[in-house]
Amino acid sequence: MPIQYVFARKEVKYRLSGEQGARMLDRIAPFVMPDVYSDYTICNLYCDTSDFYFAYHSLEKPIYKEKLRLRSYGAAGPDETVFLELKKKYDGVVYKRRIMLLQNEALCYFQNGAPPSCSGQIWQELDYFQKRFQTAPRVFLAYDRKAFVAKDDPNLRITFDRNIRSRRDRLDFASGLDGTPLFSDETRILEIKSLHGLPRWLLEALAKEQLVPRSFSKYGAVYQSQIFPFKEEHLCLPVCFKTQQVLSAPQMH
Repeated sequence: MPIQYVFARKEVKYRLSGEQGARMLDRIAPFVMPDVYSDYTICNLYCDTSDFYFAYHSLEKPIYKEKLRLRSYGAAGPDETVFLELKKKYDGVVYKRRIMLLQNEALCYFQNGAPPSCSGQIWQELDYFQKRFQTAPRVFLAYDRKAFVAKDDPNLRITFDRNIRSRRDRLDFASGLDGTPLFSDETRILEIKSLHGLPRWLLEALAKEQLVPRSFSKYGAVYQSQIFPFKEEHLCLPVCFKTQQVLSAPQMH
């Protein structure tokens, strides 16, 4: 399966109990098959400003938001490949652009601005974002994922994420996969990623479990619960940030 570097798709999220997750798996089993990479751990280093602007902004549920992160699928050594990703969401559609580079190259880039051995349009976009906002890795966030793809639509992916955990030290992919749990129970985050509408069998499964889509950011939830706890109603307060950090929606052509 070729590696994808550019994504544009709808992503809908649901929060499930452990029991609901097990039932959903049973309900959709006749219609899906395991993805090529079906059972794995995703590790992220979320990059942010010193005042965690992007985490806070995500929790405000704006029509447009973006974030920069490093991603590894499982642990990775300094000379192993990771992904540097710029993820944007505009009017419900998620856009991801990413490049592959070595972990030590990526960390050196954030530490001292030394550019990695990259080129091309996507790298220029990532570099522009970083030069504009001057972010740095702030949070290590990992979770265990089960991934499926619809038998009749390879563009429909369904994932179940559990054991979401994070830490603010050892900000690399070679220092273990441990962290502080986000949830104290067996909560799952169900994500449905599609280019088109949802099929009837999936809508029926969601209805039987009385699942309602909700806005949910793993990074934002970690920020809200473990870095700067605050109540949701406080999100109406103004955010103080530098002029150059004002975000603008992408030009849609």
